[in-house]
Amino acid sequence: MSIKALIFDVDGTIADTEETHRQSFNAAFLEHGLSWDWSRREYAELLRISGGKERIAVYIESLRLQQQEKARLKGLVQLIHATKTRIYGELIADGRAPLRPGVARLIGEARAAGVRLAIASTTTSANVSALIGAQFGAEAWNWFEALACGDVVPRKKPAPDIYVRALGMLRLPAHACVAFEDSVNGLQSAKAAGLYTVVTPTQWSEGQEFGGADLLLRGLGDADAPLAAGDASLAGGPYLTLEGLQQLHAAALRQAAA
Repeated sequence: MSIKALIFDVDGTIADTEETHRQSFNAAFLEHGLSWDWSRREYAELLRISGGKERIAVYIESLRLQQQEKARLKGLVQLIHATKTRIYGELIADGRAPLRPGVARLIGEARAAGVRLAIASTTTSANVSALIGAQFGAEAWNWFEALACGDVVPRKKPAPDIYVRALGMLRLPAHACVAFEDSVNGLQSAKAAGLYTVVTPTQWSEGQEFGGADLLLRGLGDADAPLAAGDASLAGGPYLTLEGLQQLHAAALRQAAA
């Protein structure tokens, strides 16, 4: 079996969480007496920046304010983001942001086959824990042997740091693993670390440049949510199975070695 581990991004890949994140940011702004309100279009643009704290800082810099006021607001970023993380956890616990089709199935196939699982996400470990616990149960945290989150690396995606860390924690070479992403920053990060990468864009990332993806699908597909004909042709069936992924991955390795 050529694939030893599957490494998943979280936001947008395991679940389409971005609308919940957007609502959490806006609620946090209100709690701190700020009149900011990120629209869906504005947030889609901000998603090109990896990391919530980084998005807030970039947004502050874009405001027409005196530098002294910008400096004051930037001093509040950590506190605002902590509030946002708390609110996000509360919303996720209420069942927001269900899993994307095919994710639970593929994870189940991997566990049954002894393929290891890992997380490589620019979000905080608290956000990852909230989502995994809400969707799979508290015990599911132990399914993932490597949990590489954005608060433990010096550079976030598109830098390869998060994937390099995940590979190091797994003690596996890149050619033995497959990454799953939904954004161009994530794709660039995974490819820079040498990983075969499957990209499944969401409404927030569609239209980005995914030319470097090894496999580009609208989703992983499921029995009750099969892939469209074009994607099914690429995936080798109505949904991407572990067996089909093994075949695609092996073919890519043979081509690279030729």
